[in-house]
Amino acid sequence: MSQAYSFNFCESLMAENAGVSLKSTHFDVDAILKVYDSIKPLAVEFGVDAPRPRLAAFGYPHVVSLGAPIEFPEDGEPNVFPFIKTPEEIDTLKEPENYLAAPLIQARLKIAAELGNCRKDAMSKFIGHALEGPITTAVLLMGQDFFTLVYDDPKRAHRLLNFCVESALNYVQTLHMHFNGQTPVEPGPRGIPDDFAGMLPPELFGEFVVPYWNHIYDGLKTTERHLHSELLREEHLPFLRELNIKYYDPSADQYVTPQLLSKKCLCRFASCIQSWDMRDLSGDQLEKLYRNIAHCKPYVISFSMSAMSEFEKIKRLLRLARELEK
Repeated sequence: MSQAYSFNFCESLMAENAGVSLKSTHFDVDAILKVYDSIKPLAVEFGVDAPRPRLAAFGYPHVVSLGAPIEFPEDGEPNVFPFIKTPEEIDTLKEPENYLAAPLIQARLKIAAELGNCRKDAMSKFIGHALEGPITTAVLLMGQDFFTLVYDDPKRAHRLLNFCVESALNYVQTLHMHFNGQTPVEPGPRGIPDDFAGMLPPELFGEFVVPYWNHIYDGLKTTERHLHSELLREEHLPFLRELNIKYYDPSADQYVTPQLLSKKCLCRFASCIQSWDMRDLSGDQLEKLYRNIAHCKPYVISFSMSAMSEFEKIKRLLRLARELEK
């Protein structure tokens, strides 16, 4: 059976290659176009499709719409600052009258439109990833205190999770209608990322995770459920079947290996070559690792280029990936 693969250039690499700051790829149309034009020769050399111009990846538009402050370092990932300081503040949470009114959302909508006007191949409807999962959103809004809230004040924890789900669904619908008129979101396959969900032990998962994942999948009119979560343990895996997850992406999850998933995971799973493996392993070691992962039969093996020093390793992995895909 052939082994599918996925390859991409990290945005930090593309910014460095173009000689611009990572921050500028969130705000500057010229910088964004330079980044994507500069990576084309490398894509040609690797024999892969050049990525389409778009705003830099951003996972937090939903929490920005709720008022969460964001910091953009010059050459780092955006940081969210929690704004719920006490459990009592959960009682007064209100959804915004207009989910697109926040200045950062307005700025990203404007830049996306400008990109579309400049280039036909640009992703002019992309201002960031649609949402984070309920647990991750709760942590973004409240910080690490959320993990003690589930023990100290479970009623308020449920209240916050309900707010996270309802507001996420309303944000997604509002953004969809902004780009597509008054048509509602159509049914289809949907994925949610919820990396912090695995911080809750299995004995709490059924109460604080399962109903909210069900709610958000149903609210998104999901016909096939996909999940990205990086902190699940082996003991969490039975919940994937209960939730009818069809595709599970553990990404950089250190607790579940491809070998474990091939034996214990009852849905299809993805696997990837980690950035630190790409950095630290030799070309021979990477090829051996790739073959070992392929033996576990994930539905896809993904890997990325994050430094120019990985040039030869990437060429070797692409050659092997294409060989095993046949």
